[in-house]
Amino acid sequence: MVSEAQIRAVLPIALDETNLPLPGKQSGKVRDWYQLGGGRRLLITTDRLSAFDRILARVPFKGQVLNQLSAWWFDQTRDIIANHKIEVPDPNALIAIEVEPFVVEVIVRGYITGVTTTALWYRYSLGERDIYGYHFPEGLRKNDMLPEPIITPTTKGGPTGHDERLTCAEVVERNLLDAKTWNQVQVAALAIFKRGQEIARKAGLILVDTKYEFGRVPDGTVMLIDEVHTPDSSRFWKIDSYAERFAKGEEPENFDKEFVRLAYANQGYRGDGPIPPMPNDLWVAASRRYVTIYEMLTGQIFEPGDYPIGPRLARSLNNIRMLDWQNPLMAL
Repeated sequence: MVSEAQIRAVLPIALDETNLPLPGKQSGKVRDWYQLGGGRRLLITTDRLSAFDRILARVPFKGQVLNQLSAWWFDQTRDIIANHKIEVPDPNALIAIEVEPFVVEVIVRGYITGVTTTALWYRYSLGERDIYGYHFPEGLRKNDMLPEPIITPTTKGGPTGHDERLTCAEVVERNLLDAKTWNQVQVAALAIFKRGQEIARKAGLILVDTKYEFGRVPDGTVMLIDEVHTPDSSRFWKIDSYAERFAKGEEPENFDKEFVRLAYANQGYRGDGPIPPMPNDLWVAASRRYVTIYEMLTGQIFEPGDYPIGPRLARSLNNIRMLDWQNPLMAL
């Protein structure tokens, strides 16, 4: 386990952004990516932490955890569907096949939970029983396990700039994906989620829900991309206390980044106005939680990379193997 002293030492120099001498830089909430040519893309996972559609802070070792954990999950699920991973040249970097992302994000839910206006439990608590194209039976309780995991897709961004909810039927009706491709994506997503739940259960965690992204390469191959089963993309609960808390009507012990959102919500912040300052103790706790989740899921000891990350990253990328990438799929 990374020590508190290690985390505090690198708090001021956690990775905020990269500016590599490579073309085509683009940035998301957490990742920067660059074009490498030959059908390759370089993804750098920073230490940025986002919530409420805002970048709130930088959390030491968070980028490394997300990058290495996603790479681990890509290996665990490669038998289900191809993915874009080629190699991991640095703890914070991934060389990936360049994929055209689909405009649909795939949300898989195993439990009825959530308090936002779009959450399953919120809609159900208002008396709705037909939600996102599914019929829900009477008698469900908040945080109840669903009979089977379900898919509730969203558009990426949409006209409003925010994700917009869809039914599975609307994905094809709106010509966002053709029926054959959408069926392939749904089958793969449910299989990946089942694999994730099995592995999480062995680690003492419940994989509650998650987000997947898929895309296509020029030859038509559909691939899993972005990140998989990380604390950023997934909700985890502790399995050993779930049943007792559920019986008492108490909230499960969350084990993801939800506690950061709750800390801000307790300060009255939900994404509007100036971001309130938070004590360093919150970011130390967040860093330790990310590392702990990595170790629980993978069964591996987390080996922290050197800080500052910039010089290390430059050294790592100088050692990239120069292979024949004319056909990146040959690297799979």
